[in-house]
Amino acid sequence: MAAIKRRHVSRYRLRKKGNTLLTHLALLVVAFAVASPIIFALIKSTQSTVQVFTYPPTFVIGTKAPENYSTAWNYYRLGQLMKNTFIIAFAVTIGKTFMSLLAALALVYFDFRFKWALFLFVLMTLMMPIPVRIVPLYDLVRSFGWGNTHWALIVPFLASATGVFLFRQHFMSIPSSLVDAARVDGVAPLRFLWQILVPMSMNTIGAMAVIQFVYIWNQYLWPLIIIASNEKQMIQIGLKLLTGSGAEGMLNWGVAMAGTIITMLPPLLIFLLLQEQFMRGFALSEEK
Repeated sequence: MAAIKRRHVSRYRLRKKGNTLLTHLALLVVAFAVASPIIFALIKSTQSTVQVFTYPPTFVIGTKAPENYSTAWNYYRLGQLMKNTFIIAFAVTIGKTFMSLLAALALVYFDFRFKWALFLFVLMTLMMPIPVRIVPLYDLVRSFGWGNTHWALIVPFLASATGVFLFRQHFMSIPSSLVDAARVDGVAPLRFLWQILVPMSMNTIGAMAVIQFVYIWNQYLWPLIIIASNEKQMIQIGLKLLTGSGAEGMLNWGVAMAGTIITMLPPLLIFLLLQEQFMRGFALSEEK
């Protein structure tokens, strides 16, 4: 009996190791498939135009990396465009997080008429496609005199139904006894928000910051419509120039791939810095 039991245990361990190996192999294949466009862009950013268009394609590191990256950064002024985009993304992230916190505070801890109707209306804005909002938003921004200014890229994005929903759901998970204790101590709403809710919401704030920073960094349609000056444009418009739609009509995919890699670095850095908060902010927990 003992020998049979040992054989069963040995088979179970062998089967478990086999399943683990297959799982890791599957994860490696998926990870490579997801990362393959980035790897392709990284390789092509080091090649000359002749190497890029060589058939069959060559996947070896070229010698044109310094020239391609220097051209993308200096000739196409990606540095200035990234600076503009970083300022706008940072301002929108801070302002949107602050306004979402205030809105969630009102929806959770204040009693007023039509509170549920207001929250449902906020959620309904998530269902409105961007093309439906573009024309009235353009007319509104132009009426304020914000055309071709960074205000047009910041103010319209300060309201966030996603942020309000995230913070509302998080605030509702906070024990009511903590709220009652704060009320007994006479803590004002804004003080309660700043000293109690914000420290308890750092993971959600981190997740919100990552989402909004990447969202603003990738904006293309709205800056293309509202901004006429190249000096005030955002980075995604600059990437369009790299593909040959500029005044020179140059089509250099090595430079275009180099610009793409440069553009990816800031949002990637933000995600790496806040990845722990991002994962925890969306983690399901039964703790109350």
